[in-house]
Amino acid sequence: MFASANSDGSVGALSALALKLGQESGRLGCVNRPWVVRWSLTRNCSMSPIQVGGAFALLCALSLGIALFFWVQGVRMVAPFAMFELLAVGLALVLYARRAGDSEIITVSPGVVTVERNVAGRSGREEFLAAWVRVECAPDGRSLVTLSGQGRCVAIGRFVRPELRTDLARELRLALRRSGEATHDSHLIDITSKQN
Repeated sequence: MFASANSDGSVGALSALALKLGQESGRLGCVNRPWVVRWSLTRNCSMSPIQVGGAFALLCALSLGIALFFWVQGVRMVAPFAMFELLAVGLALVLYARRAGDSEIITVSPGVVTVERNVAGRSGREEFLAAWVRVECAPDGRSLVTLSGQGRCVAIGRFVRPELRTDLARELRLALRRSGEATHDSHLIDITSKQN
């Protein structure tokens, strides 16, 4: 079903998408608030990098306090072991914090699909024409969701539980259909405004 242009320039007759993982914003055909669907997929981490830094500072204070107590008592070998322990834990937490900010942001807007990835400090961005994008996902959801088009292929969904990947693929397909309708509707709006 295609929508028709309303007098205020918005497009009617299309209901909002039923999304579990993504967020829809704006209105189809509205110039002030353009229609966009966005999925912000992030790694599930129990602590943010700032919280990790605070916990490490507390661990350092406690461990160095104990080492200082034994140093004053004359047991000098505790301090080197405490330093080695803090160095090892610090290195592990740096590696953890480096991966805690990993994310995938998928955006579908009229005519364009954008995939932005930030993995281990490396960022990448891919753009596809929405009309040419193909969404593939195994029925069991064990493999990643694949977006392909224009001779390129991007695997997404690393940070989504395997059982929800089929839902992600379904939502992407719905948004792509809506994107095609929005592109068609923007042409209807242009034609209607030119006639007036």
